[in-house]
Amino acid sequence: MKIRFAITALALLGILCAAPTLAESPDKYQVTGTVEEVSDTMIVVMKGKERFEIARDAGTKVAGTLAKGAKVTVKYKMTATSVEVKADKASSSTKKKAA
Repeated sequence: MKIRFAITALALLGILCAAPTLAESPDKYQVTGTVEEVSDTMIVVMKGKERFEIARDAGTKVAGTLAKGAKVTVKYKMTATSVEVKADKASSSTKKKAA
């Protein structure tokens, strides 16, 4: 009985510890279209008139032959590389009035 309780408690603890990691992962996206350009660092996919430039690296999994003109579905994530916070218009206008 004690062993069953211990196993259940450990399983529940494992699930609870993994939940925050799963909740904070960024959304995944996909695009299906025709390859316009391909290099070791980038894939360009045209979906109608929209052009998608997607970075790739050695860890990118490719199933099949990736070449210009191939129809592909690319799954990707968006990751911020930098963020610049702009001053709020309301706070900058109150500073001018105070001066």
